[in-house]
Amino acid sequence: MREETRAEGIDRDRRAPDAAGADDADRNAAGADDADRDAAVHELEAEFSALFVRARKAIAEAANAVSPGLQPGAYKVFTTIARRSGCTLSALADELGLDKGQLSRAVTELEGLGLVSRTPDPDDRRAQLLALTEHGSAQLSAAQTGRRRAMDASLSTWPVQDIRHLSRLLHALSGGLERHPAS
Repeated sequence: MREETRAEGIDRDRRAPDAAGADDADRNAAGADDADRDAAVHELEAEFSALFVRARKAIAEAANAVSPGLQPGAYKVFTTIARRSGCTLSALADELGLDKGQLSRAVTELEGLGLVSRTPDPDDRRAQLLALTEHGSAQLSAAQTGRRRAMDASLSTWPVQDIRHLSRLLHALSGGLERHPAS
């Protein structure tokens, strides 16, 4: 019996370095995976940074096309009203994460330019519903035409399924960033 125990011990001792080596290999592979992931995330961040710079420029150009001197922040309010026609100032403030005073100034500017109108909310006499005017709709359409052409040209060689896949990935990333904001 002692021989069997001793043999098992020798076998175990012989296997121990292999098992330890396997654990080291697993750790090294995991470390390489972590390094690859870190590098990929840094690369993605750099690409997003470049994309955000270009997007800010495009928004400034579109704002200027809608009305010379229109600030990009007011343009963002304008396009959100276009998407959410009939929304209240409170709903708009929640969606954009702006305080009502700042938002009210932007809406007043847009209203003064004839781009947006306010109408009383039939369900709440204290609130007003925001919508684009005909002039605002025409200006937005004209401003977005060039940007859409540029996007179409950039994606002209992409298969439709790749465009849709990118859209889904960006939506998933956006949702993930919303659930896990930066500290």
